Amino acid sequence: MFRRRRPLLRAAVVGGGAYAAGKHVARRQEEQGQTEADQDQRIGDLEQQAQPPYQESPPPPAAPPPPAAPSQSSAMLDQLNQLAALHQQGVLTDDEFSAAKAKLFGT
Repeated sequence: MFRRRRPLLRAAVVGGGAYAAGKHVARRQEEQGQTEADQDQRIGDLEQQAQPPYQESPPPPAAPPPPAAPSQSSAMLDQLNQLAALHQQGVLTDDEFSAAKAKLFGT
């Protein structure tokens, strides 16, 4: 009679451990997915800040644009600093940082 209980108890312990491990993995995947979604949202916000508002018919340029105005370069510098801060905090990977920086510089 005792011999039957031990295998059942052992199976219950193993099954319970596998269940807990599975929940832990699922929770980590969910957290990672949420983190990636947050990163995508932040990058999208930065991209929207970098792009001028949409116009239906932009006027043709009369003369070549002057060199970058101080306000433009300071805005670009602020965005670059934001990207660098996100990268240093570990929110952005090296590849994501490089891609966002390239978009900011228009290359």
